[in-house]
Amino acid sequence: MLRWYQAKLAKRPLLTQSLTTLVLFGTGDVMAQQGVERRGLKKHDLYRTGRMALYGGAIFGPAATTWFSFLQRRVILNKSPTSNPTTLARVALDQLVFTPTNLFVFLSSMAIMEGTSPKEKLNSTYGIAITKNWLIWPWVQLVNFKLVPLEHRVLVVNVVALGWNCYLSYLNGQGGAWRWE
Repeated sequence: MLRWYQAKLAKRPLLTQSLTTLVLFGTGDVMAQQGVERRGLKKHDLYRTGRMALYGGAIFGPAATTWFSFLQRRVILNKSPTSNPTTLARVALDQLVFTPTNLFVFLSSMAIMEGTSPKEKLNSTYGIAITKNWLIWPWVQLVNFKLVPLEHRVLVVNVVALGWNCYLSYLNGQGGAWRWE
């Protein structure tokens, strides 16, 4: 299975990472609905799962793949792609540029697909989501940018994001009502 994935990744990296992201975003929503919310199969919202999968495959997968490639090519300090200053600069850019933008796009697009107000969705969920993000993701990305080869970074993010996407899906569905305190 790993060899098959590696071959697909080498041949069509953007498509492979986008499809992987589609599956894992959908899986995160299923985890939220079944594991956290305990809806049961009869009350499972397939449209919600579809919206999450669509966002993952059509927006996040391509964006993250392109972003990580940009960071790898353009952010190099001390003439070393693996130096600590380079890694810290990449994490800082990821968390201060990509993450706030991605979270804004995620919440806005979810609201649009749900037929609700993006402004209300952002007002009720953005602050808590970005705060929780900064407790988890800088550490993940520190390891990711320092130790993981470029072609596997989106996969690492996607695997760790199973829990994060579960949280985002739940937060999105609750309008910011759930808090980790």
